Amino acid sequence: MIDPRVRFLAALLLLLLVISSTGIAFPWLIVSVCLPVALVTGIQFRTLCLRMLHPLFLSLIILLFKTFLGTGSSSALQVIGDYTIMVHQAGLSEGILITSRIMGAVSIVIALGQILTFTEAMAALSWLRAPRGLVDVSLFAWRSLFMLYDDAGVVYSAQKNRLGYCGFGRSLRSFGAMAGMLTVRALDDSLSMTTAMSQRGYDGSLPLLRKSPLTAAQIAGLAVFMLAVGLVWRLQN
Repeated sequence: MIDPRVRFLAALLLLLLVISSTGIAFPWLIVSVCLPVALVTGIQFRTLCLRMLHPLFLSLIILLFKTFLGTGSSSALQVIGDYTIMVHQAGLSEGILITSRIMGAVSIVIALGQILTFTEAMAALSWLRAPRGLVDVSLFAWRSLFMLYDDAGVVYSAQKNRLGYCGFGRSLRSFGAMAGMLTVRALDDSLSMTTAMSQRGYDGSLPLLRKSPLTAAQIAGLAVFMLAVGLVWRLQN
């Protein structure tokens, strides 16, 4: 079993290499590896497509802006009456590179989310001496999301049963009342959670991986992986 810290460090290394890549071959190689890994580890194909839809849309917008509004030399693509559509070659190349980086980074994050739980990720960040405030806020936000989702479902069902969403104006008033109620509940829950955690001796550190040092095999495997990935990155740069 691969240690969560090794998986996290490997994903972090891949992200750094993808972002710093000067060619499109390495990011798309990462995409071709990470997306099948995500599918094999249990993510549904429809869910994967939905998660990729937003970055795909952003990548397309960036590509269009870079292509038609970029800098450098341009050439005519299409003449429509008195208007000429110009394409910037340098902008097109930059747009393709940025798109490749975005898709590579997103595929790494999706695969990491499948092979690493949220608790393991937070424990790895704590082991890497990440700011304690970041870890605390992330953990509490993760827990509060599910609590607020359940509360929102209860409030919404109650409002809907009382015809609170019949008509645009009534729907806005019901939604505003629900948002205000959830805000108050979130503040109350945060205070209760802070009190409960402090009374139980919570000091901001996660003991999950504190007494489980990395073995020599794990370190050697990570070193081999870093060497292999770094060599592939170097070849295409």
